[in-house]
Amino acid sequence: MIVELLDTTSTEIQKRLIRVREEGGAVALGRVLTFLIHTSGSKEEKVIEAANEASREHPMRIVVISDSEEAEGSTPRLDAEIRVGGDAGASEVVILRPIGQGEDFLPGLVNGLLLPDAPVVTWWPNQCPACMADSDLGQISQRRILDSLEVGGGHGGLVAIAEGYRPGDTDLAWSRVTGWRTQLAATFDYLDIERVDGVRVVGMEGNPSAMLLAGWLGLALGQDVQLDSTEHRGIGGVSEVSLTTSNGEVKLTRLDERTVTLRVPNQPDFSLFLPRRGLASLLAEELRRLGPDKVYGEVLLEGIKWVRTSSVK
Repeated sequence: MIVELLDTTSTEIQKRLIRVREEGGAVALGRVLTFLIHTSGSKEEKVIEAANEASREHPMRIVVISDSEEAEGSTPRLDAEIRVGGDAGASEVVILRPIGQGEDFLPGLVNGLLLPDAPVVTWWPNQCPACMADSDLGQISQRRILDSLEVGGGHGGLVAIAEGYRPGDTDLAWSRVTGWRTQLAATFDYLDIERVDGVRVVGMEGNPSAMLLAGWLGLALGQDVQLDSTEHRGIGGVSEVSLTTSNGEVKLTRLDERTVTLRVPNQPDFSLFLPRRGLASLLAEELRRLGPDKVYGEVLLEGIKWVRTSSVK
């Protein structure tokens, strides 16, 4: 069910949300958190679709603040849309489209829509404040999510993000390398490696996931990690990690969107399932954790200092 409200107020949205649930037989029981999304109108449906899919694992109320593309100076008003039932996955979705209003209106706009006694998580899908925790939405959130791949800026962008970092912040670029980190840790255990003499990570130029993975390795091993860039070749993100070890060279190489090959000394190559993950899967991972991700914070603040970059084709 979808209900549109034009030139409305926060109070009217709350009242209408209750009526819609009663009329449609939908209930809000079992909602585990409020998920705030601050995005632009052009990305609205994409982020709602991902949040709806993630909500099947984490039932929640989704509140989307969608910045209007109308010219500044328009008469201030608030349009809204309520989605429940099949149009909202396992959640209920409230879309707020403020027009002609400044940033300082945000707390008053969303406060009445927060679920009582439930955590609040905020996601900035494309652009985010310099310090998420100090922003109006960040101050009411236990977890704050950005995507440095969308924010851009490469290595310099991560440095800027680190300057505004506070415990509770996280990055979907970090979630994208969870599988790589898991597989590399398992490889170290499997081979019982005593010494690592060199590390090289290869990925798309300026890709923050490759930088964070290199930073994680540098921090864990206490040594510089070479980060090289490569042409796309149909594979984005991280494409290879190689380790010069006391046992010989160990190499993980992505073959396609679903598979990597593990090459170790004196053994046949192994094909491993390591699929590229969609936006909903990344969100679901981050929503499982409501406390600070200490490892991410350490990598962002200290790990990327171990990364040495160059550009190869």
